[in-house]
Amino acid sequence: MWFRSTAFGDDQDRVLVRRSGEITYFLADVAYHLTKFRRGFEKVIDIWGQDHHGYVPRMKAAVQALGHPPDALEVLVTQLVRLVRGGQVIKMSKRRGEFVTMDEFLDDVGRDAARFFFLMRSIDSHLDFDLDLARRQAAENPVYYVQYAHARICSILRGAAEQGVPVPGPGGADLALLRDPAEDDLLRKLAEFPEEVGAAAEKREPHRLTVYARDLATLFHAFYTRCRVLGVAPELTAARLALAAATRQVLANALALLGVSAPERM
Repeated sequence: MWFRSTAFGDDQDRVLVRRSGEITYFLADVAYHLTKFRRGFEKVIDIWGQDHHGYVPRMKAAVQALGHPPDALEVLVTQLVRLVRGGQVIKMSKRRGEFVTMDEFLDDVGRDAARFFFLMRSIDSHLDFDLDLARRQAAENPVYYVQYAHARICSILRGAAEQGVPVPGPGGADLALLRDPAEDDLLRKLAEFPEEVGAAAEKREPHRLTVYARDLATLFHAFYTRCRVLGVAPELTAARLALAAATRQVLANALALLGVSAPERM
């Protein structure tokens, strides 16, 4: 049984059921997308490996044959990921049965590091996943660095509560007192967050959020080094607490969008 996919722009027709009665992988893929559209989805986004790039035209042809416009299916082609341990690439082979399962991988590095590291590169860039770095609890580990910034802010807010210093809500502090360059840089970066989220979604570039989170964490650490939050004039303390609380919220939002936890203590 053939699918005349050439009628929809494919370079050749495709077999759906073999002479033996065995179905092809392609037919299973068509059925999968059929159920997606029947369940009410108007836009389907697939993420395929680079080695499946040649399958895109036939799948788009099938979607059109099912009565949907070509852009109802969007296929993102991702580059390969190599696992590195001890500075050496872990060699894997499907033919020889040498591979690392996802369960083993997650047991090794954890969910947070896995998600953050996978999203640090654009989809069209190769990634060398450093397993040793992903496990390291140090500033050079990017997910630890961002999570630590969040935990540090939570510590500041707990300290304020212990001293009976309230954290002002929106509009409850005089932000004009924030005149230090480190404060200004942090404010400007916070203002960029909605635009970054929109661009990440519209351009299918989730790595923008990992870059943003790392940049924001860096600016907060610089602010924390230069600007004392507690123990200064009450009005300035209120303004800096408001800035710290806003930074914590944005970091938590960015990590939530990435599916990464935002610990309050580390």
